[in-house]
Amino acid sequence: MLLPSRRPRWKLAESLVTDERLAFGRRRLIGGMAAAAGLAVAGCKEEASQAVAATEAAAPADPSAALYPAARNAAFDLPEPWTPERLAAGYNNFIEFGSHKNIQRAAQALPTRPWTVTVDGLVAEPMTIDIDDLLRRMPLEERVYRHRCVETWAMIVPWSGFALRHLLDLAEPLASARYVLFQTFEDSAVAPGQRAFWYPWPYTEAVTLAEAGNDLAFMVTGLYGKPLPRQNGAPLRLALPWKYGYKSIKSIERISLVEERPDTFWNVVDGNEYGFWANVNPAVPHPRWSQATERLLGTQEDVPTLLFNGYAEEVAGLYPNLMDKSLYR
Repeated sequence: MLLPSRRPRWKLAESLVTDERLAFGRRRLIGGMAAAAGLAVAGCKEEASQAVAATEAAAPADPSAALYPAARNAAFDLPEPWTPERLAAGYNNFIEFGSHKNIQRAAQALPTRPWTVTVDGLVAEPMTIDIDDLLRRMPLEERVYRHRCVETWAMIVPWSGFALRHLLDLAEPLASARYVLFQTFEDSAVAPGQRAFWYPWPYTEAVTLAEAGNDLAFMVTGLYGKPLPRQNGAPLRLALPWKYGYKSIKSIERISLVEERPDTFWNVVDGNEYGFWANVNPAVPHPRWSQATERLLGTQEDVPTLLFNGYAEEVAGLYPNLMDKSLYR
């Protein structure tokens, strides 16, 4: 099957990143609102951001802080400007802390030390390892990735972390392993969203072993040259830049190698809208909206969505039948 015609990798329409305060103000503006009212709203957002920053500053110091910034891997650089840090850290989906985007303050309640990660299932060397021991054993680097949400917003951010394959190599998957299942924490005392009994807690996600072994599959431990903020999935999250963002599970506690394809959180909630594969494809709409365009955080300009979010060169070989629309649900 032929891929679409070649174009510069990850190339999007030219756009400039709008100042954060203006971006927040625009989202609050409604038709006919006076400019003065818009400025007042922006001022409220600025105060909220300052309050969140103060909350984060009061949190215990991250013992991994000295590991950052990690060395940049220029092979993953992008031509577009990065999303402003305060936008990437202030506009988040993290359903454990609420179904809205402004969950930074609530997420500060998540204790990230002590924190252990268990790797088990169909592996020769099952393990439970302290997060800081894991960080010392992994080759940390910084990669600039595009992140595309199924809701059609997108951002460009510098993640720090390590390739998932390095962690799997430690555990030595058995020949019978076909899928990698990720599970986050479960503690409704600190995560109010987990009190919603109709959801299948804890949050889980999964990929094939082949997808997990692709070099783009990245375990994230930092952002913008610092330890990963809680609202972005501290202390350990997944980044799969060719898939919609809900596959990039946050605050991971367990990774299990399994033979049968497992159920995953959003696939159980509504498999018609949030399927197992979640590969980005502008030609396959969400049941309720088009995926043909996306909006970069910080700008009002719509830009074209690219197949596999611009990473077709790296991942198309994982999917021999590119026309199978089930691969994008």
